[in-house]
Amino acid sequence: MLQRLLFIFLLLLATSCQYFETEKVNSEKIYNEEIKAIDWKDVDRYPSFAECENTLEKLEQKQCFINTISTHLLQSISDKNLVTVQEISDTIKVNFEINSQGDLRILEIKIDSLFQREFPELESWIVQSIDSLKPVAPAYKRSIPVKTRFTLPVVIQTN
Repeated sequence: MLQRLLFIFLLLLATSCQYFETEKVNSEKIYNEEIKAIDWKDVDRYPSFAECENTLEKLEQKQCFINTISTHLLQSISDKNLVTVQEISDTIKVNFEINSQGDLRILEIKIDSLFQREFPELESWIVQSIDSLKPVAPAYKRSIPVKTRFTLPVVIQTN
């Protein structure tokens, strides 16, 4: 009987070792899985201006950021008291980026040729207006400052 118990014990001991082995974790595998899981088109925190610093919700951060730029840009353009012979209604697209240091830079301004003929200085006014804005902080992804790009549609109507 003792031999039988000893045999069963040794048999269990020999077969159960595989349950005590730990699986080796490959750090490169974990890294690759983590990289695949990251949504690279989204940020954790949007760039901000002083008036947006206390906004906690991500959607509200983005809206505050866009509203600040839009309001500033439209105010700058309306201060020029533009006068035109004909009624014009069009959308100007301003592509810009904010780098990881928080510097704002215009990449491209798409203006209809009719607007360019009517207001040849419009592009320089937009550049001056955007350049006068100073973000407080860049966007953040996983607590790291990152570069972000935006396209701001600016609707201009004359009457």
